[in-house]
Amino acid sequence: MVLAKITTADMSRDEWLDARRAGIGGSDVGAIMGFNQYKSAYQVFLEKTGQYHEEVDNEAVYFGNALEDFVAQEFAKRTGKKVRRLNKMLVHPEHDFMLANLDRVVVGERAVLECKTASEYVKDAWEGEEIPASYLCQVHHYLAVTGFEKAYIAVLVGGNKFIWKEIERDEEFIQILIDREKDFWENHVLKDLAPPIDGSDATNELIKKMYPQDDGTAIMLTKDDDVLLDAIDSISCEIKALEQQKKEYENQLKLKLENASEGHSQRHKVTYKTVVSNHVDSKRLKVEVPDVYEKFIKPSSSRRLTIKKLEA
Repeated sequence: MVLAKITTADMSRDEWLDARRAGIGGSDVGAIMGFNQYKSAYQVFLEKTGQYHEEVDNEAVYFGNALEDFVAQEFAKRTGKKVRRLNKMLVHPEHDFMLANLDRVVVGERAVLECKTASEYVKDAWEGEEIPASYLCQVHHYLAVTGFEKAYIAVLVGGNKFIWKEIERDEEFIQILIDREKDFWENHVLKDLAPPIDGSDATNELIKKMYPQDDGTAIMLTKDDDVLLDAIDSISCEIKALEQQKKEYENQLKLKLENASEGHSQRHKVTYKTVVSNHVDSKRLKVEVPDVYEKFIKPSSSRRLTIKKLEA
């Protein structure tokens, strides 16, 4: 079957974003599969159904886009391969909800090149043969759409370390992706039925962004909500008991160490060292030099979830 192509060269950013909402792109797949620490499947659902749109405006994204061309050129320089842009949005020949916006294609090969930048703090994720799972999903999504045989991924880590790796096409993994994407698109997006809420930090941050402030109103909760609240209460009791047990075991170790700073066993190393930390006495500062306190105080707001069990 013929691979469909949508020209993007003359598209405005808004037009390009609208086109992306018509299907699942490579950057969506890691979230759908549960591997993206910054975005959840629930957020992808909201974006595809037009219920939420986040304007990403931070330096990491800015420099990631700005350095894409540099990473592509450096890959070409180090490998001797020629790469080129493809100003088209590709559509899977059988599954029209699967879209691909490729960074580059490798000339003379049936291969794609994905360009990345990464912080020094996540350099361990690129050690040896390691590639972050979310990116493996992304490049295999592109291989599924294009039918290409392989992908290359190149990353500039910390601004001073360049890494590139070759990824062979994995048919079994591609089929898993297709099945999961098909289920997500047909049973959630098209039916406007949200996927289950998960407990990820990504979902927590999304809810904070969507509902940053309360409006002072009160609503009635349902019997189903009571079931949820009872479950939270039960888990909280279990956590409290486990934390108490953990403290008991830790105290046993502390007594064993006495004045020693370290303890060694065949399978563990334990440290119990003196740590000195300095804190500003804000209460005293407020009383003795209130003008300085007021000058440097920084207000912040957040919403806190509290649960109180009512007597029957």
